[in-house]
Amino acid sequence: MIKAKVVGAGGYGGVGITDLLLRHPQAEIGCLVDLADVGKKMSDIYPHMKGFCDETIITPDDPKALEKYDVVFFSTPDGVGMKTALTELDRGAKVIDYSGDFRFSTPEEYAEYATFIGLDPVHKAPELLTETVYGLSELHDIGESQDLLGNPGCFAVSCIMGLAPAVDSGIIDPTSIICDCKTGISGAGKKPHPTFHYPNRYDNMNAYKLAGHQHMCEIERELGALSNSEVRITFTSQVVPVCRGIMSCLYASLNEVMTADQVLEVYRSFNRDNRFVRVFDASNPGGTNDVRGTNFVNLVVDVDVRNNRMRIISYIDNLMKGQAGNALQNMNLMFGFAEDAGLNSPGQYP
Repeated sequence: MIKAKVVGAGGYGGVGITDLLLRHPQAEIGCLVDLADVGKKMSDIYPHMKGFCDETIITPDDPKALEKYDVVFFSTPDGVGMKTALTELDRGAKVIDYSGDFRFSTPEEYAEYATFIGLDPVHKAPELLTETVYGLSELHDIGESQDLLGNPGCFAVSCIMGLAPAVDSGIIDPTSIICDCKTGISGAGKKPHPTFHYPNRYDNMNAYKLAGHQHMCEIERELGALSNSEVRITFTSQVVPVCRGIMSCLYASLNEVMTADQVLEVYRSFNRDNRFVRVFDASNPGGTNDVRGTNFVNLVVDVDVRNNRMRIISYIDNLMKGQAGNALQNMNLMFGFAEDAGLNSPGQYP
C-alpha cells in the first residue's frame, strides 16, 4: 500500500484525485495540503466525502506534510511545483504535477510556453526538466523508473488524442489543422470569478483567449514530434453552460482521397492497445455524457467527402482524463499497478 500527499487538495483537481485515491486498491491518502481551508476537514469542504475522507487540511509546513510519502500530487497553479518538487523527490517520492511546470523537457521549451502565457520564462528548477516526461501514456512510455511527470492540460489531451493517429500515419496535412473546442465551467476551477457567476454563465456561451490558449504549446509540440515537422494549429477555446466535459471538433485536410472507413481503421489500429481510448464511426456521435466521470477518450471519426477533410469529434471529462483520472493512470504506471486500477468504471448515465 502506497501513501499519497495531495497539494492543493481543496480545489477541483485536489478533490478529484482524493476521490480516486479513496477507490484505489493499493493506495491511501497520507495527508492533504493547501493554503486555504486549513484546519477544516475535507468532508466539511465537500460534504459528499463525509465518512469517506474526514482528513484535515494542513499547511505545507505542517510536520505531517514534511514526512516522506510515496507519491505527491501537485494540484497547483504554474510556479508552485517547480519550487518544491526537488524536495519531494529527495525524500523519495514520485511527483505528478498538474501545471505546466514539468510538461516541457528543456528550459527553452518552457520559456516559450511561459512567455506565451505571460509568466516568468526562467524555470526555477531547470535541472529537473531532463528528468520529467509528458504524462500522456498513450504517446510516451511511463514506467516504474519514472519519478517526475507533468500531467497534460485538459484541452491538450482532447486534441492530441483526437489528432495523433492521423498525424502519426501521415494521412493529413499538418498545416491545415483546426481545433474547435468547448469546455464546461469547471475547467475554470473552484475560485469564484465574475465571468463564471451564475447570471453571467447560465444560457450563455463564449469564445475566449483568442490570442492563444496555453495548451496550444503542448498540442503543437506533441503533434510536431509525431510528424517530424513543425505543426501550427488554429485553436479556438469556448466555454459552454455545462459543469464538466470537453468536446473538441478537429478538422484537417486529407493528403489523398480517403473514405471514413479507411480513416476509422487508422484510428482503431493506432489505439489498439490504449486502454482508455474508444473509437466510433459517425453513426454513433455520442456526447459528453458518455465520458462523464470516466477516464475515457471517445473519438468519433468521420470524413467530409465534399472537401476531402477529416473530421474527428473528441470527448473527454475535463476533470478526469483531462486532469485527476489521467494523473491516477500515470501513478499506476509509475508504481507498476494495473493501468486501470481505481479507474475501471463506465461512469454514470444520464
